Amino acid sequence: MAKADIDFEKELWDAANELRGAVSENNYKNYILPLVFLKHLSERFEVVQEELTNQFNEPSSSYFTTDEDEKKYVLSDPDEFRSRNTFMIPETASWQYFKDNAEQDNIKVIIDDAFDVIQELLSAYNPQLNNLLPRIFVKSELSSKQTGGIINLLSHPKFSEKENPESDILGRIYEYYIGRFAMAEGSGAGQFFTPGSIVRLLVEILEPYKGRVFDPACGSGGMFVQSLKFIKEHGGNKSDISIYGQEMTSQTLRLCLMNLLLRDLSFDIKLGNSLLDDKFPSLKADYVIANPPFNVSNWHPEDLSEKDPRLFGPREEFTTDGSANYMWMQTFWNHLSDTGTAGIVMANGAMTSNTKGEKNVRQYMVDEGMIDCIVRMPDKLFLTTGIPACLFILSKNRDGKDGEHRERMKEVLFIDAAKMGTMASRKLRIFEDADIDKIAGTYHDWRTVGKTYDDVDGFCKAATLEEIQKQDYKLTPGIYVGTEAEEDDGIPFEEKMETLKTTLLEQFEKGETLKKQILENFDKF
Repeated sequence: MAKADIDFEKELWDAANELRGAVSENNYKNYILPLVFLKHLSERFEVVQEELTNQFNEPSSSYFTTDEDEKKYVLSDPDEFRSRNTFMIPETASWQYFKDNAEQDNIKVIIDDAFDVIQELLSAYNPQLNNLLPRIFVKSELSSKQTGGIINLLSHPKFSEKENPESDILGRIYEYYIGRFAMAEGSGAGQFFTPGSIVRLLVEILEPYKGRVFDPACGSGGMFVQSLKFIKEHGGNKSDISIYGQEMTSQTLRLCLMNLLLRDLSFDIKLGNSLLDDKFPSLKADYVIANPPFNVSNWHPEDLSEKDPRLFGPREEFTTDGSANYMWMQTFWNHLSDTGTAGIVMANGAMTSNTKGEKNVRQYMVDEGMIDCIVRMPDKLFLTTGIPACLFILSKNRDGKDGEHRERMKEVLFIDAAKMGTMASRKLRIFEDADIDKIAGTYHDWRTVGKTYDDVDGFCKAATLEEIQKQDYKLTPGIYVGTEAEEDDGIPFEEKMETLKTTLLEQFEKGETLKKQILENFDKF
């Protein structure tokens, strides 16, 4: 079923609004998303149960039997369900039980008890899933009526995976909520949400058909989900990719784990600060896809070992406490396989920063032929920050020895997409399919053996390392493609205005003081 065939936005936001008054909007996700996840597990169990039951009656099936005891044995064997990517869900933890008891005064207890039961199953299956479903309903301010209202709204047939097979309906509901909750949460949501069109662009550029995919700042797992969609759309097999991720906050990690379990993806996701506590020190990935937090200051580079294998040079010269942007770059590069490629969302300021600990790294990356492509993106792509962004594509297959990509060690592709995209609302711009195809297609034509690439004035240019060095290692695409070269410090307009206003008020005050002093001096004559 096509995505457009299921229009569920209004009903889903109605379900979230059942929480209004009892729960702050930035906490909606903590109540709604675990219910969507539990509904998925429950429906998945029912589907597999029906499949097994049907096979009992199918003479050609290895499960064919008329023996009732044999049937009961098979349907009570947890391994039968685990081998089909699901769990045996007890009746009291099923969605049907929730529906039947939605009007009961103790519905909050029923949900929390079900969470306990499911949590036991998850923890036994994989210790990484500990504390995925904490008891949160009983101690919340939600009334029984509000809780039952959410269950009734989420029980609508159009939200059922059983009713809409092949639609990934519950996965899409989950994605919808993550996006809407990011809008509600504002600037704090950047840690778990990257807008879909940016993720799609990155995935189309990288083309992760098979191999290891790593995101050291994985948030709620959007990069992984989009990689899965890419594989499906191109006729690949999700078993051909292995997923690795690291996330800094436990609450966001829970969102990510549920998101991946909804898609039956195998994964290894760990909790921790990727900059100071890399949980995958020996991992070499075929694809690194990430949107790390921009411009993080006071991140304590002094805590890094002088011999940290990620550093391109001496710690004091290749890090700065003022911004972690280029420590992220060194981390991504360190985790690439011999032919791997990384796609990173980065603040525009990283293209031109002159801070020693950043420029040294950028210069090293240019001189050593690490940077494959820079894409400057338009404004308003993020709901959660006004900071303009760009994409850095780093690659270890630039020597042309893999037979698929041509040799391009001495050049970098610059794409200026600053005027592209469509305003989906007053505040948000998105990339349409045609935009994504144009940007990704240009990059593929440039790097792929047998393809034809031409510079396009105002849009793209393959610049030599010498040209970049002459520009003092500035990576703003406008300098090279012929559009206006804008120096962008990455500070949102609103913040600049606030600073200017503060400075102006201070100057007014000084002016008033000087005026008084001058008048006082006149009075002395």
